[in-house]
Amino acid sequence: MDTIRVVCGIIFKEDKILLCRRKPEKPLGGYWEFPGGKVEFGESESKALIRELKEELAMQVEIGDHFKTIIHQYEIQIELIAYTCKFIQADFILTDHDAIQWVEKRHLLSVNLAPADIPIAEVLISNDNIS
Repeated sequence: MDTIRVVCGIIFKEDKILLCRRKPEKPLGGYWEFPGGKVEFGESESKALIRELKEELAMQVEIGDHFKTIIHQYEIQIELIAYTCKFIQADFILTDHDAIQWVEKRHLLSVNLAPADIPIAEVLISNDNIS
């Protein structure tokens, strides 16, 4: 079975983390997620994340450390690779999403997170050293 590699950013701004809600007509419509997208063939994870955030949110970030990798089975299998990021600036021109919100870490599980993102949120919440 082929696995699709997806990279996402855990984007910090002060003490909050950015979540984006997928448009209703998109796969997983209505779910909130850490923003990012597919890694293209031959592309590094960090370059893919920078590209996807620019395309989907008109956003610039400083990419930090690899945080966690999750394998999740939807109709297809994805490998979700999460990186911590520091917010630099954004115009927030939404292409794949219809809303954004900055959420305190402890409230991450109070929104309707995409299933693959839940294990990442759980680790974030349980780790006091990440902010």
